Amino acid sequence: MAISWVTALKMVPWGDVIQAAPSVLKAAKGLMKKSPEQELEEAAQAAYPHAQPTLASSAGELALQQVAQLEARIQHLEAAQRASNQVLEKMAEQQAQIVKTVGILRTGATRLAWACGVLSVAVLGLLVYIARM
Repeated sequence: MAISWVTALKMVPWGDVIQAAPSVLKAAKGLMKKSPEQELEEAAQAAYPHAQPTLASSAGELALQQVAQLEARIQHLEAAQRASNQVLEKMAEQQAQIVKTVGILRTGATRLAWACGVLSVAVLGLLVYIARM
């Protein structure tokens, strides 16, 4: 038996989601805080610090500078991808926790429905017994 999405949303442990949200938000802000141009310049300066933005004296030096900048950008992109993967892992853990909790709540709801049915039969039997007296 499928449950509606509204019912599923009602069963989500929003307290846990809200508790975990700041860490996910902090990681997401860390990924988005700088523009790509700033990150490229910083990565290029970190990888090849003695390179000046002045004109190169030869084509070979220019090519070396460009290669160094590309290597720095690749390193930066790899670091950003690792950070994105960490955020995705946290989100996947939260999603798994939500799914587990929804499963537990669904099992509890089924047990509660059975208990209500048994209780209804018991009350009905008690009313019939009292009515016969």
